[in-house]
Amino acid sequence: MPVDADILFDRRRLKRKLVFWRVLGAVALVGLIFSLIWRFAEPGGPLGDHVATLTVAGVITDDQDRLELLQSIEEDDSARALIVYIDSPGGTFVGGETLYLALRRVAEHKPVVAVMREMAASGGYMTALGADRIFAREGTITGSIGVIMQTADVTGLLDKLGIKPEAIKSSPLKAAPNPLEETTPQARIAMRSIINDMYGAFLEMVVDRRPLQPAEAGKLADGRVFTGRQAVANGLIDAIGGLREARLWLEDTHEVSRDLPMNDMTPSVEDDLVQRLVSSAIGNSGASSALRLDGLLSVWHPQLR
Repeated sequence: MPVDADILFDRRRLKRKLVFWRVLGAVALVGLIFSLIWRFAEPGGPLGDHVATLTVAGVITDDQDRLELLQSIEEDDSARALIVYIDSPGGTFVGGETLYLALRRVAEHKPVVAVMREMAASGGYMTALGADRIFAREGTITGSIGVIMQTADVTGLLDKLGIKPEAIKSSPLKAAPNPLEETTPQARIAMRSIINDMYGAFLEMVVDRRPLQPAEAGKLADGRVFTGRQAVANGLIDAIGGLREARLWLEDTHEVSRDLPMNDMTPSVEDDLVQRLVSSAIGNSGASSALRLDGLLSVWHPQLR
């Protein structure tokens, strides 16, 4: 029985479409495989020798993922140096401390340079102290060396609302300071002791990393902020500059060529979003933990009156 010409034509057209979609699917699969290989390969592996870069922006908290990333840079022999961009008003004391220590560990194996952008104040400045060389722009806001603990007394408001909170404590200083009760002199003394201890730790970092005597550092560490120009004049940073000056210093001082490619290790926005969604799904929201600033803060925030 003869086959209709239209049927043959339709079969051939369908066959061509199937071949097209099979080829397209194969190309997409190969592309996905290469993308996954690149994504999960050892940092810097595909580049060979390179200069790693990392951006620290926003409020600084104790970020375990960032610490693991810094450890991978520390252990990656192909990363000849690390440039850290800082644009932060500070954050928790522990967040700045752990980041500072992580940068010092990296510096044991390769040079680390900090490049301050718009702001690197308080905990942001503490982070920069972990670098071997600190650059900033003339108008960069930095300094604000100090620690703060804040609370609020809402007892007057509660009285007006007819609310009388009660608490049964094992001792008077338990849960102090507490916004639901007036801060007692004993609580103020305890809070001041903590603040002074952490302030002393911050000051020790400054004295250890900068060419300043304790008395000189103490005069600068009164909480004030400095411009980049003032910070250079006072010995808080090394020089005015940015990426270009950082690369020149690495080449002149550590023979890290300016021609080496740079590998940005900062997690992308998409990576961060996926991480937050996954964390939220398992009941450990990264967003909520990042926004919790309980305890000691090393952050600059101007008071608006």
